[in-house]
Amino acid sequence: MIRNPLLVIVGPTAVGKTALSLQLAREFGGEIISADSRQIYRGLDIGTDKPSPEQQALVPHHLVDVVDPDEILSLAEFQEQAYAAIAAIHRRNRLPLLVGGTGQWVWAVVEGWGIPRVPPDPALRAELEARADAAGAEALHAELEALDSEAAQKLDPRNVRRVIRALEVYHKTGVPISKHQRKSPPPYAIFIIGLTMPRRQLYARIDQRINHMLARGLLAEVEGLVEAGYDWTLPAMSGLGYRQMGQYLQGEVSLAQAVVLIKKETRRFVRQQYNWFRLDDDRIHWIEIGEGIETGYDRIENLIESYVVL
Repeated sequence: MIRNPLLVIVGPTAVGKTALSLQLAREFGGEIISADSRQIYRGLDIGTDKPSPEQQALVPHHLVDVVDPDEILSLAEFQEQAYAAIAAIHRRNRLPLLVGGTGQWVWAVVEGWGIPRVPPDPALRAELEARADAAGAEALHAELEALDSEAAQKLDPRNVRRVIRALEVYHKTGVPISKHQRKSPPPYAIFIIGLTMPRRQLYARIDQRINHMLARGLLAEVEGLVEAGYDWTLPAMSGLGYRQMGQYLQGEVSLAQAVVLIKKETRRFVRQQYNWFRLDDDRIHWIEIGEGIETGYDRIENLIESYVVL
């Protein structure tokens, strides 16, 4: 087998990444590392379409169910844990598969993003937010320009949250965030498979998936999380499905309206995913599949076989 391989499977939600990754992992002796920023949460199973216990029993999975809904797993922590999982899988002479649709998480691993290990400072952030309110976003951006022009050039002055983060990193470390963020590609032989399908067909699959989630008990899952004490303001509760079920439970919309919102927001999320995973990105071997993953599986299998024996 090729030395230090990393097989990456990307694509929009509902396209079939889970089914493909299970099939490939079983065929090529692999273990799956989830790159899904919602499947990290314990208890968020239906709305995240998390691999079932039966699926997880077929193939070892990593970075699934690692934090409670009121905890945070930062991008830096995810990257660190993903690298540790890849190293452990290599030591077992098995094939690591990084699988998911959270573009930021995938590329942080694949490209070796430099990520500041600087925890949030609420007091400093409040001070900077107050300064932005008083003097305006442009003034705060000008402050960043004086300290880190490279970062300032990349940030829209209206994106106050990111400007504040850049200033926070500088004030806490004395080093510009632009220097922290320089990339250092990891020492892996990386091969990226992208799954795609015609948009109308994908949207139909999304609708079917959401209907199935509701039939499986998505509403009851959200009610259980609230009863367990998890607040609506938590990041975990803002994900697709959870936010909209929350709007229903709080009397803001009807159940039918909540379902329409889930489907609408999922389509918007798909468009965001295609911005992260571009069809013209020549690093990604795109496979257009039909109704099922079997449509493109022979081609995918041939690509993987050529890759692993290099």
